[in-house]
Amino acid sequence: MLLDLQTTALAETARVKRLRDRLEAGIAQRYEAAAAAERAAQGKTSGTVRVEDEGVVIVADLPKKVSWDQDRLAAMAERIRAAGDDPTEYLEIAYRVPERRFGAWPAAMREGFADARSETTGKPVFRLEARDR
Repeated sequence: MLLDLQTTALAETARVKRLRDRLEAGIAQRYEAAAAAERAAQGKTSGTVRVEDEGVVIVADLPKKVSWDQDRLAAMAERIRAAGDDPTEYLEIAYRVPERRFGAWPAAMREGFADARSETTGKPVFRLEARDR
């Protein structure tokens, strides 16, 4: 019974997602040009604008996504450090070790990094399958 309920819920979730995607695409098609025109009128290339249509206010958000070239930032940090300043006053510096890479290291290398590593768990996920799968 739980397998059937889970299967039904997953199918319904997928159906609702498809419906929502179509609805969002229709809304975007209808208001994208008006939102772009309003954004241009405000001198914006991204962000939130409001457009009104027959008494309904459409809030159109075009998020800004910024990415930074990590090698260039590292070079800038070194220039700042060489000039006698503290680069952390200007930059957030983060070190990461991909888990696959860590797992492939020799044991002696992993031991050296072990104190800097911690593990947590996420939300548990349960999937039910019929025995014949």
